[in-house]
Amino acid sequence: MALKGYILKEKEYIIELRRYFHAHPEVSLQEFETCKKIEAELDALGIPHRRVGETGVYAWIDGKKSPQGKIVALRADMDALAMEDLKIVPYHSQRKGFCHACGHDAHSATLLGAAKVLKSMENDFSGQVRLFFQQAEEIGQGARLFVQEGLLNGCERIYGAHVASRLQSGKVALTKGPQCASCDYFKITITGKGAHVSTPHLGVDAAYIAAQVVVNLQSIVARSTAPLETVVVGVGVIKAGTQYNIVAEKAEIEGTTRSFLPKVRNFTNERVVQLAKQTAAMYGAEAEVSFLDYAAPLVNDGDAVEEVTRIAERLIERINIVEDYEKALGADDFADYLAVTKGIYAFIGTGNEENPNTKVAHHHGLFDLDEEALLLSCNLYVDYALQVLETE
Repeated sequence: MALKGYILKEKEYIIELRRYFHAHPEVSLQEFETCKKIEAELDALGIPHRRVGETGVYAWIDGKKSPQGKIVALRADMDALAMEDLKIVPYHSQRKGFCHACGHDAHSATLLGAAKVLKSMENDFSGQVRLFFQQAEEIGQGARLFVQEGLLNGCERIYGAHVASRLQSGKVALTKGPQCASCDYFKITITGKGAHVSTPHLGVDAAYIAAQVVVNLQSIVARSTAPLETVVVGVGVIKAGTQYNIVAEKAEIEGTTRSFLPKVRNFTNERVVQLAKQTAAMYGAEAEVSFLDYAAPLVNDGDAVEEVTRIAERLIERINIVEDYEKALGADDFADYLAVTKGIYAFIGTGNEENPNTKVAHHHGLFDLDEEALLLSCNLYVDYALQVLETE
């Protein structure tokens, strides 16, 4: 690995920040102390910033080589998960019931490292680097706040990166096309008619109807979707009734749909509504269906992938650049940025055989990462930003 000297000298800074964030996790839209820490670091670096929503931070670095130039955006998410940290490490979570089990602590620390390096180079480039320290990725609510405020206006490119425990440290995945699926949440509310269970014919059983809806929803993938398409219709919550001897008058179903193509996404969600309403009506009940849009499909721009690949080839061996990283049905609201501006979402390998916790799946209480990998991630942030700004 041939990392730049200006990155290597920030190793301690990045790792120290990552461990601080890891020890102080906050969940989506509650990242109050996290954003204060980020703001304090930006103040120390002399980088201007402001809030986006209550807990997001937008910062910018203006190149002094010329008042004119291109604009590039760099993004990191910051929210943690409501789960226990099961690791025995010095930087163990200090907040019971909360844990950075997906790497967003590393993302924020790495972008701060990149900010520090880019600020030191402000006399050497033109244009502007925009830094997005984004809240609420885990619930798909953060990126849209930055988009709605017009912070991508005029941007030539946007770049983001996510750590990946299933990739060996030292590797990076730079893959054209779809990488993450869309994610939509749905809630189906079924209204029937209560009665004593000994006289079911006098009621309309919402619990029974909910069970039929759950079964029928599976036909969307099995019988309504082309076999070569990748679609998930999953149900995670079913609630019905108030007492064992009363025919349930109300039932609720909560679930998610996921796919890689907008037209498939629209069709799948429409079928959820149709099947729920038709099934309920068949038994004399009513069904109301509501959706929440958590994330669009994440599709990397081909030109941006080629640009970052050229940067990566100067830092690591070609064999360590993965061009065909497997698509995942997990979602990421970085997709909201790619719907507005050309860009790429890279995956940074953080698995290391010497530390079994770095190979653990994301969203597990033992999740950890090889911190050496953060230097490669930081180098890609910095060098790609400089390349975009300097390209005529």
